[in-house]
Parts: sequence; C-alpha cells; structure tokens
Amino acid sequence: MTSPKPDPMSPVYNFSAGPAVLPKEVLTQAREEMLDWHGSGMSVMEMSHRGKEFLQIASEAEADFRELLQIPANYKVLFLQGGAHLQFSMIPLNLLRGRSKADYVSTGIWSEKAIAEAARFCEVNVAASSADRNFTYAPAQDAWQLSADAAYVHYTSNETIGGVEIFWTPETGDVPLVADMSSHILSRPIDVSRYGLIYAGAQKNIGPAGLTIVIVRDDLIGHAAAGTPTMLDYRIHADNGSMYNTPPTFAIYIAGLVFKWLKARGGLAAMEKTNILKSALLYDYLDASDFYHSPVAVENRSRMNIPFTLNKAGLDADFLQQAGQYGLLQLKGHKLVGGMRASLYNAMPVEGVQALLQFMQEFEQANA
Repeated sequence: MTSPKPDPMSPVYNFSAGPAVLPKEVLTQAREEMLDWHGSGMSVMEMSHRGKEFLQIASEAEADFRELLQIPANYKVLFLQGGAHLQFSMIPLNLLRGRSKADYVSTGIWSEKAIAEAARFCEVNVAASSADRNFTYAPAQDAWQLSADAAYVHYTSNETIGGVEIFWTPETGDVPLVADMSSHILSRPIDVSRYGLIYAGAQKNIGPAGLTIVIVRDDLIGHAAAGTPTMLDYRIHADNGSMYNTPPTFAIYIAGLVFKWLKARGGLAAMEKTNILKSALLYDYLDASDFYHSPVAVENRSRMNIPFTLNKAGLDADFLQQAGQYGLLQLKGHKLVGGMRASLYNAMPVEGVQALLQFMQEFEQANA
C-alpha cells in the first residue's frame, strides 16, 4: 500500500533502513555546490576522478574519516563499490592466506548471507548462532566455539533487519577479527586496532548508495588467493589509492560532507550520546506499552534499527498509512520479518523520534 502524501506544512521524517536519511545541512550544501564546486565551473559528478579537484575531495574525506575513527597508520582505508555483498566474497579471497577454514558468528540475515558466500571458498565453522531464538539476541563470547586453525573470525556487529547490536569487541587472540559494521559505523567510537578488517556499506549511516568503505590492516593486504579477479584484490585498490577504476565520485563527495558534519557536532562520542537518547525514547515507550512489542533481547537492542510489532493482528497497513499522513515514512519492517522498523541513524533528529512517539501513542489510544 502506498502511503498518502504527507501534509506539506508538517516536517517529514524518513525512518528508512537504507538508503537512508542524510543530514539536511549536507543536502543543502550539496545543492548549493551542485552546478559549480568551489568555483571550478564543474559539478562533482562531472569531474575527472584523477583531476586535482576530486583528488582534494577524496583526500579530505579519507583524512576526516580517519580522524573520526582514530584509525591507526598501519591501516588502509579503501573506497570501493559492490556493497557488503561483494565483501562477503572479497574477505575470504584475500584473508584466507592459504588456510582452508574461517569462523563465522551468525546473529541474523546478514550474517547468514556472509556465511553462505564464504562457504563457496572455504570451510565455514559457525562458531555461534542465535537461530535458536529466531535471531533476537547475540551469543555471549563464552558461547563461541572458535577454531584453532581459522584464518579469521567474522561477525556482524549490527543486524539491520533484526535490530541486534553487539556493543562489545570480541576477543580472538592472534586471529584477525572481521566485522560488518554497515548499519552502525560512525554511531559510536570503536577501537579499530582490535580489528583486522572492518567494512561498511555507505547507504545507511555514511552517505548515498554506491560506496563501500573497507578499513584493513596492512599485513592482511597482498595475500589474495590464486585466480582472484583483479578488482577483488585489496592490494590493487590499496596500491592505487582506491582509484584503480573510476570510483563512486559523488558518493565519496557526499560522504566527505557527512564526515565534516560529524566533526562539527563533536565527533563520535557526542554522536553516541545523542543516539543513546534517541533509542532510549523509543525503547522506553515500547516497554511501557501493551500495544507494541520489541522482540530483541534488552542487552542487544540496536540503537540504529528498532523493529517492533503491533499486538493486534491486521493493523499494520493502517499504522503505515496513517504514519504517512503524519510525515513518518519508511516504517515498514523488512519483508522477511514483517512488522515495523524505525531506523534512527545519525541524521535522524531527536524531534523525529518524538514525532513518531506522539503518533504511536495516538494510534494506540485509537485502536487499543
């Protein structure tokens, strides 16, 4: 069902899980620079990726990204394409390094996709899984059955669809830790030095679709399996400054503006405080209500993606239709799990959550 057009006099809040909301300040700046970037006479979309103008944009974007996450010097930052799906293949192709096994932790649909793809290249040991409770929690570290001979350990630190987030960093000893951080990267500080590789699709919390960022430790580069296609070799991209082929230039430009926006707001520690506030507002209401239900274990509730259900069958369509009239968009849950989902990425203001809560309260009162 298509939601009705929101009242043009009311604010519109986009709760999409991705592509997702971007800061208004960023979109405004991009609009102002659309036809002429800094007096160059060109739009960023028209620039050569090897010209001085775009090289400046890319260099500043990487520098700001490194500053935000305090990325050590012995890590490369790669601006790639193909989304997390392509990383599911690139990781085993590059990180097996002659070994035949990798450990994976399964906490939801994205973990399962990563596992299925890795199994094309190596033996996958599922070290832990939360399938027994329909992926509504994350197994504690002491439940992980890690292999002594694994080439790396992979986990998804935030499951976008199921709303399960792991807030602690797993201990894997000398075995490289690999994390899919697509839907929570930049929402809180992380210790990059604890990881061998981190990857994230941009379309959730960084910028528009088309860009994937990989942070990879230097010693893990240059060991691609024989026969690995050139475009899937991290060394090729690292040696060419992420410009072996034409990169997603406009997506990198927007990401760079988002990085500057984050810095201006106080960085990731400040952003984490805001994200805790936003998510707590919604979770507190869900917990106090008999009409709505949050299925995720309290200790693993994502701050970025909050799924919930209505306790009365048959009201989902009415909820979404009326939410659209309030200017509350993209609240439909993923097709594989149903229900509702509110994604509260960095660019979602507190006012958006407050508007959602007001509508949910009114809807509950009208339908209880």
